[in-house]
Amino acid sequence: MNKRNLLIIALIGVALLLSGCTEFDQPISSDSEGFWNEFIVWPLVSAITYFADLLGTYAFGIIAVTIIIRLVMLPLMIKQTKSSKRMQEIQPELKNLKEKYKSKDAVTQQKYQKEMMAMFQERGVNPMAGCLPVLVQMPVLIGFYHAISRMNSTPEINLGAFFIFPLAEPSIILAVIAGLMQFVVLRTGPAMDNPQMKAMMYFMPFMIIGFGIILPSALTLYWVIGNIISIIQNMFIYRPWEKKEVQQPVKTKAGGAKK
Repeated sequence: MNKRNLLIIALIGVALLLSGCTEFDQPISSDSEGFWNEFIVWPLVSAITYFADLLGTYAFGIIAVTIIIRLVMLPLMIKQTKSSKRMQEIQPELKNLKEKYKSKDAVTQQKYQKEMMAMFQERGVNPMAGCLPVLVQMPVLIGFYHAISRMNSTPEINLGAFFIFPLAEPSIILAVIAGLMQFVVLRTGPAMDNPQMKAMMYFMPFMIIGFGIILPSALTLYWVIGNIISIIQNMFIYRPWEKKEVQQPVKTKAGGAKK
């Protein structure tokens, strides 16, 4: 992914974040005005409240809404994981291609980009596919945070607890659980065989824990349930228990190697 695409994604993320920075501590109702309130925060609050009334607690309401959101996003997530798997499979060819066009002059790099994109198209790989679920989940995640915060500011709503964890307050234990499960998600996904993604494998769990110890447990519960679904998904797509056989080159008498 080039710097231009990263800049576009960052700008979209900042815009989405700033769009929900107001009224986070104000009560929420069907009369709340504004695009963010009407189309993201209030629908989430309504859905959580509906399932809370149906299932008995706000914890079960949050779990139900999380499962529904992840099921709706499942086709996109499956497409993303399959694209990541194909990207992982062509890493040796990409490495050879980079070695072939290792010169940094503009003409050589243009040929490199053209041949790389042709390879992506031939193998059905979309480098941007991995960003789509993140972009889709970002407003949902921010909306969940605002929904929980504003529900907590609404006198008529008592979020209650999930077992021993008060949903309106942070929980270090639940945050650590969410972080560990995030590590399992990455360990069972494409990061386990992709050296370029190993840094994310160790960074993301600590980031989740950091957010979890300062944000309401209701949001951490969303991460926990979402990670459970991601682990199940990875088990079906990547089958991490299957060890891949690595074919080593056979050395010849002259000291060379043949495939």
